[in-house]
This record gives sequence, structure tokens and C-alpha cells, in this order.
Amino acid sequence: MNLPKPLRRLALPALLIVPLGLGMGLALSSGPGAQTADAVTLQAARDAHEAGRAVLIDIREPNEHARGVAAGARLLPMSQLPQRLAEIPTDPAMPVLLICNTQNRSSATLKALRQQGYAHVRYVDGGMAAWVRRGWPVVPPGP
Repeated sequence: MNLPKPLRRLALPALLIVPLGLGMGLALSSGPGAQTADAVTLQAARDAHEAGRAVLIDIREPNEHARGVAAGARLLPMSQLPQRLAEIPTDPAMPVLLICNTQNRSSATLKALRQQGYAHVRYVDGGMAAWVRRGWPVVPPGP
């Protein structure tokens, strides 16, 4: 199995990661190369997160979080995911969105989780780099 290095030890329990259906008001990404059910547009992710209709999980590392995070995002560094997997919500009424800096790690994490049988993971197209380029607000990470 070809997992990203931090996820190679990942032993996933029976965990449901919530699907993001169009009925939840989340549009699929329409950017180049991202026209799959795996990606959610940056705008749709922000709208759902800020409205409380989705949980945004920032999988960047702590040194990246220090530059600023989306208000209310859960900080779960990819390197810590195997030990902290239980922190991912399992409530089917609350979708989960993965975001990193550019979508490379979040899409790789999605693929690793899919290989383990988790068919309903989504990542945010564009990541926090696109968030910042749009001038959207960021806040210092919490403790």
C-alpha cells in the first residue's frame, strides 16, 4: 500500500467519515483537474464551515498553523493523524472537510483513508494558500 509517510502506521478503526452530498449544499470543485467527488470548492467549504454545516479539519503542521488558521477550524496535523484519528467526527449529520496548504496533503490523506475503506472523505480544493490569496480572515491557532 502506498501511503504518505506519516500515515503508513495508520490503523483505522471502524469509523465513518461523513459524506458531503449536494443535499448538504456543498458544491463539488470545478477547478482544473479537481472535477471529482473528492474535492469541495473553497467557497463551498467556507460557507458550510462558517454556517456550522461542516467541520473543517486543518491537517497542516503546527509551524504552518502559526501563520494563521480559519476561525473555528480543528487543528489535526497530518503527522499526528494516526494517534488522533478518534478526533474526527463520526456524526453523519456533520460533514468533515480536510484542508492543508495547497490540497496536496489533504488529497493524499483522502487517498490513504480511501485505501483503508473510507469512501466519504473530502478535501478542500485550493487549501489555505488559496484562502489567504482571497484575503479571507485567519486567526492565530488556539492552545
